[in-house]
Amino acid sequence: MSNIQNRTLSPEELERFGAEIDALRARTVADLGERDARHIRRVAAAVRYLELGGRALLMAGIFLPETWLFAAWLTGAIMLGLSKILDNMELGHNVIHGQYDWMGDPKFNGKTFEWDIVATSDNWRHTHNYKHHTYCNVQGMDDDIGYGVMRLFPEQRWSPVYLLQPIYAIIFALMFQWGVAIQNLKLGRLFTGHTTPARLARQARPVGRKVARQLIKDYVVFPLLALPSFWSVFTGNLVANGIRNIWTYTIIFCGHFTSNVQLFPAKVLKNESRGHWYLRQIRGSSNLTGGKLMDLLSGNLSNQIEHHLFPDVPANRYAEMGKQVREICARYGIYYNTGSLFTQFGQVIWRIIRHAFPSRPQRQLAAA
Repeated sequence: MSNIQNRTLSPEELERFGAEIDALRARTVADLGERDARHIRRVAAAVRYLELGGRALLMAGIFLPETWLFAAWLTGAIMLGLSKILDNMELGHNVIHGQYDWMGDPKFNGKTFEWDIVATSDNWRHTHNYKHHTYCNVQGMDDDIGYGVMRLFPEQRWSPVYLLQPIYAIIFALMFQWGVAIQNLKLGRLFTGHTTPARLARQARPVGRKVARQLIKDYVVFPLLALPSFWSVFTGNLVANGIRNIWTYTIIFCGHFTSNVQLFPAKVLKNESRGHWYLRQIRGSSNLTGGKLMDLLSGNLSNQIEHHLFPDVPANRYAEMGKQVREICARYGIYYNTGSLFTQFGQVIWRIIRHAFPSRPQRQLAAA
């Protein structure tokens, strides 16, 4: 780990550092306007037209000659997958954060927006917007540390069940939306006696209704609309959801579980200043390089550091804010974790494999 990452800021430096980050946020928020509204409306339109085009191609088997069927199916599945990626990442995730509430447009209201995955936006607002962003990488507080099924830091207690972690990491990637859907239910409490089947069933009802709607839409309604091509549409929807799941998993894991990302003990929360909170967000996050296309397809979570610093600021601003965040970090000697998708995901894979086996921390938990 780089020594610069462990530099301890004095209380005075932390105060100045926090004030600079606050000032950057204030300048950006004051500049929000038509540019940002136009961006999110264009994203919503792209989601809609990619979905229409993808579904049309999947249903086109009714009319196309047999030699064109596979090309139409593959293109349709990819287009629908891209629609679902944009809906999940740049549209849903960011709107649910309240990034566009200032527009006053009910279509982009963070408190009511619902997205095209089996997870409910209400559960996401609690597990992600509140718990993860408030307690980012704080052990025992942030449920995203391993999502309750993976050991990704040596500070997590090891169990033989983690030996299978490299295998079920692949399953988790393929079914990522389902992990998001059940995360807030904390199914493990049923086996430890901390909840009852009846109580869990009540908590699961909203998720069950959302799951039913999604399954019926993708695997019953649309396949039946193209009945002669039922299985073509069915499998196309399955592939599109898989494309979205794998991509979302990859981006989120690259933003949280690369080599230099730090874990923190719960004691850091005691009397935590704003400057400390900002510093913890930076040290618990990592970015991806790749340019505008990567930013768009990742929902700008390629700028995960900036997202953790400014979760309610429109994400299309993160790239330009990142240049200033990086300059501020350099002046205070704070390590700014960034790299290519290949490099960062390679580190994620190594972390998954390494901590499937017994491992002990080489240092104490970081103190921001």
